[in-house]
Amino acid sequence: MSRSGEKRPRLLFVSPRFLFPADEGGKIRTGQILRGMKGGAFELDLIAPASDAEVRAHRADLEELCDRFEAWPPQRRGALWKLARLRHLLSPLPVAVRTDVCAAFARAIQGGLARRPDLVVFDYVHSAVAFPRDLKLPSVCFTHNVETEIFRRHAKVASRALSRAVWRNQAAKMERFEREALARFTRVVAVSERDAQQFRNDFGLAETRVIPTGVDLDHFRYTPAEANDRVVFCGAMDWAANQDGIGWLLDEVWAKVLAARPSATLTVVGRNVPEGLQAKARVLGASVRFTGWVEDIRPHLQGAAAYAIPLRVGGGTRIKGYEAIAIGSPVVSTAIGVEGLGLSAGKHYLEANDPASFAASLVALLGDAARGRALAQEARAFVEERFSFRHAARAFEGICLEALTAGVLRPERVCSLAR
Repeated sequence: MSRSGEKRPRLLFVSPRFLFPADEGGKIRTGQILRGMKGGAFELDLIAPASDAEVRAHRADLEELCDRFEAWPPQRRGALWKLARLRHLLSPLPVAVRTDVCAAFARAIQGGLARRPDLVVFDYVHSAVAFPRDLKLPSVCFTHNVETEIFRRHAKVASRALSRAVWRNQAAKMERFEREALARFTRVVAVSERDAQQFRNDFGLAETRVIPTGVDLDHFRYTPAEANDRVVFCGAMDWAANQDGIGWLLDEVWAKVLAARPSATLTVVGRNVPEGLQAKARVLGASVRFTGWVEDIRPHLQGAAAYAIPLRVGGGTRIKGYEAIAIGSPVVSTAIGVEGLGLSAGKHYLEANDPASFAASLVALLGDAARGRALAQEARAFVEERFSFRHAARAFEGICLEALTAGVLRPERVCSLAR
């Protein structure tokens, strides 16, 4: 019931991943949106894959996000899981999508629909692989990236011919899937105007709407950068784009930084570090450290002289950039690393797209704390003005209300996806 006593419409939110721990950008963004919507215009039902132990451990967290939570058993992902995924290379679906095909997932959606929601939201385009063919409700897809663009960028930077061929093959499959899947929804939500324009221009999705990327400014309290030699990066290290970026930083950039600043240190904060990256770090010695998963990233960010975003692949917006800015870390980034965030190079961050300039920008901040603080202060003010997570949640709720009013798409716009 709403505060006025009127019954609120029920929103079924379908997430293909459990949102806790909130250790990657997509989970953080989705959690913030749901937290900001809780108690608002909708009664919120959330379904996601989770074990009984995960649900017990995060019961209080879930109560902050939704009025009702239902889990389906997550797929087991043991040591051979990555090898097992290779069998999906022959599927008409991209591997990243085909992996999410799961009978338990489909049953969970049917269970959620049995409670008669008024609106269904699918988180990530991947989850549309479980979109019911006979859905008669208005629906929204919350996209965090243009997935096709990410795949194309992987193909562009791949160093081996076989890798390039695989990424090109997967990009073509993802383009078909993404185009057909998103056409099913009443509304599509993008996280940047750049992404929205791609959906409109490339896929003909006129009903695409944009929300800002939000950050919890209370959680990430501003702490001025200090005079030190610490460089930090935060991101899940089982994501291919982060692996590529950190690999490039270690192979092409870090030796140049050490040549100018021998006392410099790089801390990479994030779960599931591949052995290949750990081997690169060992060659560079004690100057590079991987923390693995941490419960709270803030102690690693606070006071750092520089925050590096060396991404060459990606899409959507990188929430890690706003978190670093919010806490006061001066940022050095490639153009792709801050894409869609609306930041101005030279004013809010230092932009560097090749190894020499990236190293020089890091060295400049390590040697000039006052310059770093000036960048960080400008950037924090910019984020405070426009990008609180509450603002993003209100925008998302408004799009959901718009979809509810618009109703269901005409049957001729519903596409048939290969399974």
